[in-house]
Amino acid sequence: MNKSPHSRITMHVDMDSFYSSVEVREQPELKGLPVVVGSDPKGGKGRGVVSTCSYEARKFGIHSAMPISRAYRLCPEAIYLPVNMSLYKETSDNIMEVLRIFADRFQQVSVDEAYLDVGDSIEDYLSATLLARKIKREVLSKQGLTCSIGVAPNKVIAKIASDINKPDGLTVVRPEETESFLHPLCVSRIPGIGKKTQPMLEDIGINTIGKLAMADVQFLISRFGKYGLVMHQLANGIDIRQVKEKEEVKSISTEDTFDEDISDPELITGVFCELTGKVHAELTKKKFRFRTVSIRVRFDDFRTYTRAKTLHAATTDKMSIIKIAVELMEEFMGRGRFRLLGVGVSKLERIDEMQTFLSDFC
Repeated sequence: MNKSPHSRITMHVDMDSFYSSVEVREQPELKGLPVVVGSDPKGGKGRGVVSTCSYEARKFGIHSAMPISRAYRLCPEAIYLPVNMSLYKETSDNIMEVLRIFADRFQQVSVDEAYLDVGDSIEDYLSATLLARKIKREVLSKQGLTCSIGVAPNKVIAKIASDINKPDGLTVVRPEETESFLHPLCVSRIPGIGKKTQPMLEDIGINTIGKLAMADVQFLISRFGKYGLVMHQLANGIDIRQVKEKEEVKSISTEDTFDEDISDPELITGVFCELTGKVHAELTKKKFRFRTVSIRVRFDDFRTYTRAKTLHAATTDKMSIIKIAVELMEEFMGRGRFRLLGVGVSKLERIDEMQTFLSDFC
C-alpha cells in the first residue's frame, strides 16, 4: 500500500522519566519516592545538573537541566542517584527492539524516544489506537516501564500529542482534529520553540499555537528569518518529514594523494598528524568514540595495503590515532616511495549527549 506522506499514521513513543524510571525498576523500594538522577548534590554545594527525575520529584519543582544545588534546596530528602549510562543504554536497546517489531518504518531519535510509521499496515485510527495500546503493554511487560504515545498524521503532531497525558499516556489526533488539538496549546509545545523564542513570540502577542497559525507568515519571516516559515507550518500541523531510519556511521577516514611521492619518515609522520586532525574533528562533530585505527598505503607502483589495530576500549584520544598510525606504518618503511597515505577510525560508539552535557558541569 503506497500512501502519501500527508496521509500516513505516525506514532511518537516517549518513555516516562526514563533514567529515574529505570532506577526505580532496579530498586523497587524507591517507588513513590522523589528520585533525582544526576550529579552529586554534595549537600547543596554540587556544581552539576539534574539529568532527569521522577514525577514525585517534579511535584517539588525539580526538572531536568536544573542545577543540582537548586534541586537539593527544593527537596533535600529526595533520593539522589548518579547517572548509570550503561544500564540506560542497555534498557534503551531492548525497548527499541520491541518497538521496531510494530513499525513499517522506524526512527530512534534519542535514548528514550522513537517514531513509528504504521501507515502501510494500519488502515484507520481505531486500529492505530489498538496497536498503540498493545505497544504500551509490550514495553511494560518486557521492560517493566511505562511509555506515552502520540498517534497522529505526522511527526510534529505525534510528538506534541505524546507529551500531553504523561505519564503512561495515549493521545490520538485524527487529521480532522488537528486544528482543535493544536490551537489552544501554548506555543512552547512546538519542538524548537524554547526559552529564547517563546518570549519573542509573546512580545508580539503570540502565546498559543492557534495565534501562531493565524499570524502573517511574511511578518514572521521578517522577524525570525526562515524559522518563521517553519514555525508557521508546524503551527498549522504541516510536517512533511518522513519517519526514516538514520544511517549509522560505520567509519570516518581521510587520505591524501601527493603530487610527488614521499619516503621521508618525518614528512610521513607530519602527514599522519594532519590527516588525524581531520578525522578527529569529524569524530568530535559527530560525537563518536572509536576502537579501531586503520591506515591505507599506496606505493608509487600502485601497490595498495591496509592495516588496522583494535583497542580494548573505545576512546576519543587524538594522540592514540597518531601513535597507532605511525606504528602500523613501520611495516612499510624502507620498502619504497608512497603516493598516497590514509587514516581512518571504525568500530564507533556514539557518545550520549546528556552524558557529555553533564560532564561539562561535574
